[in-house]
Amino acid sequence: MQNFHMGSHTLKSHGVKVANVHKYDWIILLLLAAIDLTLNLIEPFHRFISEEMMTDVSYPFHPDTIPMWAVPIYAIILPTAIFFAFYWKRKNVYDLHHAILGLFYSVLITLVITDAIKDAVGRPRPNFFWRCFPDGIGVYEPNNGNVMCTGDKNVIKEGYKSFPSGHSSVSFAGLGFLSWYLAGKIKVFDRRGHSAKLCIVLFPLLGAALVATSRVDDYWHHWQDVLSGSLIGIVIASVCYLQSFPYPNQEEGWAPHIYFQMMVVERNDASSRRLNPFNAQRSDVETADDSHST
Repeated sequence: MQNFHMGSHTLKSHGVKVANVHKYDWIILLLLAAIDLTLNLIEPFHRFISEEMMTDVSYPFHPDTIPMWAVPIYAIILPTAIFFAFYWKRKNVYDLHHAILGLFYSVLITLVITDAIKDAVGRPRPNFFWRCFPDGIGVYEPNNGNVMCTGDKNVIKEGYKSFPSGHSSVSFAGLGFLSWYLAGKIKVFDRRGHSAKLCIVLFPLLGAALVATSRVDDYWHHWQDVLSGSLIGIVIASVCYLQSFPYPNQEEGWAPHIYFQMMVVERNDASSRRLNPFNAQRSDVETADDSHST
């Protein structure tokens, strides 16, 4: 079945049809983006922080190694480019559409979960002291001893968003989805013993792990933040991938479920035409008459 009508489902021939069938999925995707934007605008919970508690959050505050603008490049744009590379080879619009849709859902669901928890928990980052007091002079309320920050409000706001790590969760959501995708495409579990394929599949996960590690090295996150964010990302990526694709170790693990369903429908239609050539010709004539009448 793998080679049946291979290359006959292109963006030009089936793209509009596939997008129209899944239009509500794309609408919900936009809703998720709006929800995450709202979560980033609201003020996070300001946890009580006394002078004694500053010991664990007084690490240096400097620019992060991997800025936020770089995250969409390796977590979204890079996987999408690889999806298009496989589409260029096989001309399978079902595979391309479901890969992109699944990737976007993986990243956006992860973002909503991560940012919602960030706002609710309000854990201070390891560099919170220097965010709160850029001049190095701590000021605390005389009644309860809580911090009275004197720094920039936006910098302080981000200082309360340590748990979980967004860089870590989004990295594993995007690159984790890519690892699942590559495992199916190159048939890493075909039992032929090509262990080199594992390197290809594990490389995106290594990249995500290095991004997560950099967040601890830069003192933007505690190790618990990074571990939790990574787990959120990889779990969501796995769920979103398996929503549309078979397990990579299955015989048909190289393409989405919908592709094989369409192959069965088209094969049955072709068989029906061969068994009933008169009805097939009659249907063609009626279709031509309808087009002329319009």
